[in-house]
Amino acid sequence: MNSEIQSYNDKQSLNDKEICDQLATIIDGELTEAESKIWHSHPVWFLDGNPIVGYSKQKLGIRLMFWSGADFEEENLNVRGEKFKDASVFYNKISDIKIKDLNSWLKKSREIQWDYKNIVKRKGQLEKLK
Repeated sequence: MNSEIQSYNDKQSLNDKEICDQLATIIDGELTEAESKIWHSHPVWFLDGNPIVGYSKQKLGIRLMFWSGADFEEENLNVRGEKFKDASVFYNKISDIKIKDLNSWLKKSREIQWDYKNIVKRKGQLEKLK
């Protein structure tokens, strides 16, 4: 696991740290080609410079967000972004993580991508990559 991400996880409460560690382990295991780092203060994984998946501590729990998740057509990714193509789910205990679902979403994140890397250059307009 990326040392910056481990440091982020270590700063969470014990319950949230367990969730974060599990998420990072599963993401690292599936997206082996991804670059991971702390971006805008939370862990994010990138494919070819494009943000794919990340998580953050929020009031409702640990939010796992897929930048292009709205197009995954997954009912459990039910927190949809209003402006972009993101979709999220919140976890409050480690047993909330459904590994089979998470692995499926990670596979889809590789296949379905919107170009967030160039969103500023395109003045907020998204273009589909895959």
